[in-house]
Amino acid sequence: MLALSVCLALLAAVGNAAASVLQRRAAADAGPAGTAVRGWWPGLVRRRVWVWGAVMLGLSGVFQALALATGPLAVVQPVMSTELLFTLVLGGVVFRRSPDRRTWWAFGAMAAGLAAFLALAEPSGGRATVPAADWLWAGVAIGAVAVGLVVVASRLPPPSAPRAAVLGTATAMGFSATAALLKDALGRLPDGLGAVFGTWQLYAAVAVGLTSFLLLQVTFRAGTLAASQPALTLGDALLSVVLGVWLFDERVVVGVRGVFEAVAVAVLVVACVQLARSPLVTGGEEGDGTW
Repeated sequence: MLALSVCLALLAAVGNAAASVLQRRAAADAGPAGTAVRGWWPGLVRRRVWVWGAVMLGLSGVFQALALATGPLAVVQPVMSTELLFTLVLGGVVFRRSPDRRTWWAFGAMAAGLAAFLALAEPSGGRATVPAADWLWAGVAIGAVAVGLVVVASRLPPPSAPRAAVLGTATAMGFSATAALLKDALGRLPDGLGAVFGTWQLYAAVAVGLTSFLLLQVTFRAGTLAASQPALTLGDALLSVVLGVWLFDERVVVGVRGVFEAVAVAVLVVACVQLARSPLVTGGEEGDGTW
């Protein structure tokens, strides 16, 4: 079952990556938005490549839901962080930009760091649903920290790397909470679809997810992708491990392995930062070809 959830999470990551690249391609073909949103947005939606991107995003959501229904949160969300790898690979193909040697090394390091962390931590077990009292404490804690980060970001100069990183962290917390809420709702599947649609967690997941999506747009405008992407990718993955243990009673092996797990996480952080700075994203020193 764990292997199935990992495969589904990888498919969801590929779907997210494909959606991102296709919709960026459509936006690039449509030209700058400028102030004529009335003319730009309908033209974008009518583009076939944008529609395919939306379809891929929908499929990704289905795969992620299935992954969360069959595996621990502490496994699914870290595996979903491979979206960055797939985005750069697919983006390189679509935008005809080949990864340089440093990017390939970062690819390998991120994959190795993630695999090592999951192998060492061995997330497993857990309960299908979460008591409402636990959600109350988790919601207060996550909400307070996220709001605090947004307030801090509002006092930083825009656009800037610190502002983008702080907002990226807040956004990642929202996406992680969304995944946890969705997993809790899907834990009621054995009782039928009516039980899933009759629980408040599903609608809370939609609300938190939409709020996080809007905050993501603000994050992208706050600074460069190189500043926000590491916080987005790693914040979601690492907080999901914490929520998996805290809310779902998932087991993570630490002990003597903790040192090696910390090394694996450090490799993940460095690799993610390097990937976000890849010429595939920044367009090289002169910024040409940025996508």
